[in-house]
This record gives sequence, C-alpha cells and structure tokens, in this order.
Amino acid sequence: MLANPESPSLPNRPNQVFVSRNLRLDQISIIGFDMDYTLARYHRKHLETLAHRITLDKLLKRGYPDAIKSIKYDPDFVIRGLTVDKQLGNILKLDRHSHVGHVFHGRRKLTNEERRKVYRSEKIHFEPPRFATVDTLFSLPEMCLYADLVDFFEQYDGPKIDNWQLFVDTRECIDEAHKDNSLKSIVTADLPHYVEKEPMLAKTLHKLRSSGKKLFLLTNSYYKYTDKLMSYLLNDELSEYPAWQAYFDVVIVGASKPGFFTKNEPFAKLDEDGTIIERPIKKFERSGLYQGGNRKSFEKFVRYSGEEILYVGDHIYGDILRSKKASLWRTALVVEELEDEITIISENTDLISKINLLEKERRELDALANLQRQELSSMEKAEEKTQETSVYSRLKKDRDRIKRQLRQVSKRINTLETQLEQQFNKNWGLVFKEGQETSRFGKQVNDYACLYTSRVTNFFGYSNYQYFRGAPELLPHEQT
Repeated sequence: MLANPESPSLPNRPNQVFVSRNLRLDQISIIGFDMDYTLARYHRKHLETLAHRITLDKLLKRGYPDAIKSIKYDPDFVIRGLTVDKQLGNILKLDRHSHVGHVFHGRRKLTNEERRKVYRSEKIHFEPPRFATVDTLFSLPEMCLYADLVDFFEQYDGPKIDNWQLFVDTRECIDEAHKDNSLKSIVTADLPHYVEKEPMLAKTLHKLRSSGKKLFLLTNSYYKYTDKLMSYLLNDELSEYPAWQAYFDVVIVGASKPGFFTKNEPFAKLDEDGTIIERPIKKFERSGLYQGGNRKSFEKFVRYSGEEILYVGDHIYGDILRSKKASLWRTALVVEELEDEITIISENTDLISKINLLEKERRELDALANLQRQELSSMEKAEEKTQETSVYSRLKKDRDRIKRQLRQVSKRINTLETQLEQQFNKNWGLVFKEGQETSRFGKQVNDYACLYTSRVTNFFGYSNYQYFRGAPELLPHEQT
C-alpha cells in the first residue's frame, strides 16, 4: 500500500484518499462501514454474471419468452453513473450540467443528431419516475440486461412489452434475487470465487481502533449473510480479535438504507444466531448485534452525533447523499473504478496534454473568428464593403482561413477524445468525466462525499491524525 514501507510516505496515487471537503481524522470519534462493495469487495465479473443469469431465470418464470435465454452478460457495456430513460428505452450519460452526452437505445448508439432531437429540444428534468440512476455496482447487470431486452422486444414477433415495463420487471427481479437468497446462497457456498479477500482489511480496522476510535458496521444485508462474509474476511486474521464481531463496537444489519437516515424504524436486538430477542431496545451494548433502526436513535444510544461520525460506503445515494442531506455525518465514498481510471490517466498523459493544448487553441481561434465576424458585419452595415473592397476582402479571406483551422482543430480534438475514451470504456469513457466536463456522477461525489477512495484499506496509508485538506476551489476568473 505504501510507496515505501520502510519510511512514512503517502500511498501511491491510485491508493490515495481524495478530499472534496476538509476533514480532520483526529476529530472523528466513531467510524461506520457499509459491507457490500465497501468492506467486502467482490470479484465483479463472477458476481455480475451470476446476478444476470438469476435475473433472466426470474423473468422467464414471469412468462417472458424462452428466446431471452440466449442473452449473455457483457461486463464491458455499462459503467456506474449512467441514467436510464424508462420511457424511451435509452441509457444515457449526463455531465454536471445535466447535458446529455453518450446515448444508447438498447445496444445501438444514437447519432449526435438523434441525441439532440430527443434531449435538446426542450427542458428535461432527469428525475424519477421517468429516469433512474445507475449509482451502484450491483445495478450494472440489470442495466446491461435491460438494454438487451429493449433490442429483443423491438425485433420480437410475439407480444410486445413496453420499455418502462421492461425496466420495472428487470429491477424487481434483480431486487428479488438479492432478497430471496437465490443469489446469496450461491455466493456463500463458494466465497473465494465471488469475494475478494483483502489481506490489509483487518490491519486497517485495527489501526483505526488503536487510536481510540469506535467502529460500527451498518449494512442492508441480514445477519446470516453478513456473518458468513465477515467471518471469511476477518476471522483468524489477527490474534487480538477472536471473531469478526470484535472489530466493531456495534453491528447493525438489515438497516434498510437510505430509510435508516430518514425514517424512524425501531432497533431490534439479535442473538448470536440472528434471531430477534428484543424490540424495541432500551440501550446499546458493547459488541451488540442489532437490526433495522434509525439514525437519530443510533446517535442517542452511542452518544456521538453529527461531525463526530464518519460513514464509509459505496452507494452514492443510499450511503452518502441521504446521510449527508439528513445529518451532519461526515462521509467517505468507495469507488473501485478509481484505481483503473487513475492508472490509465497516468499512462496517457501525453495524449491528455495534446487535447488540452488543442482545446486552448480552439478557444483562441473561436474568439478571433468571432471578432472578425463582428468587424465584417460592421463594415457591411456601414456600406464599407464597396468602399473598402480590398480591406473587406482580406479580412473575409483571413476569417475563412481561421474557420478552416478551427474546424481542423475541433476534428482533431474529437478524434483524440475518442481515442482517450477508448482506453477506459469503449461505450462511455470515464466514470468521472463526460467529454471535457465532470460527469453527473463526478459532481455528486464532489458535492456529497467529504472523502473518496478506491478501497477501505487505503486508509491504512494515513495517520490516524491525518488532516485531509481539499484543494482550493477556483472560480473561472481565478484559473490561469
């Protein structure tokens, strides 16, 4: 993890913690963690392929045609941070201004003209119920299957199912796969195949505890599944901890986030087998095991609140956005994709520099061409076109030359941007960017996550007294 394990130093860039909002770790009293895709990292291709297959099976049981059995999961088609247009059967990527960039109808990419016609002719609010956001890695197989089903039913000779209903059915089936144990029973039967075991996880949690911080687990998964995953990840890792529960002062399962942050459900106390033995509870106990509950009661029971609490999760809406809007909790988002994106960016610095230089040239050419246009227009209005024919002619030729250069530079930028995006995802490009702009997902990370990083164990590379300082935000007029 450390660049040089022999002496204190910052982690290598892909394993750094990035700061959107200043945070002093020494002022955090208690740190909470989500489990899925936070403490427990999955072998994504294996898990996503399994979720895709189970969802297909459930759709078949609902009466979908047997021919959909031929649909295969394509792990490279979708990325996190996309938006689904349930009405039109489109999947799209938005920038921070909600401008639509890439768009696919099913698996067919829309042309620029088609995209502008659909999404640029009138003001659209990209919000429910028509639009749904893909903000968790669990949703990727769902989105891929949805795109394939849109294509399938457009060509199908039998009864049609409209795009909105396709989304509803697919979402319900994948949710059911996670809730009814059909997926989790297969995962727990072969944990090494589906779950990545991080050797630094136990050491990271121990390091945080060693500075006197309290730790808690807050997950939507229920106890039996949580117990099997956490036992696999933490049991027998460090002699100081007889079982995984000992790493945490409080364990809360079945939390029903984001409702945990906004509703008032009571806590239930569980025994060691996960059976409810008390509801509502009267107090928290050290190393207690609980189910459900709500943020306000939690703060009352643990006697910490607001900015004393840091919560680490992977779900921008369920873990980060709702907790930030409902409370003063500090937040850290785990974004696995960061490691690959940072690595690819570092491997393409020359290409990125070329794009930036060309973009600077384009701005200058565009400004010059517009000044020339204004001067030509003034000459025409003043009827100087005939009086100063040679001056007008030279200026017009010069503007035509500048416009040709501008078109060439723009074409070159488009070519290089496509080349760069192909290094990330051939359909969508970077998770954090949409063209030259920050993506909508990137904006949400910046707005709601105090910190973000690629994995929980990256905190091991920092002092327990670290002052995470964000870079100063520059307004356009302050930038050089």
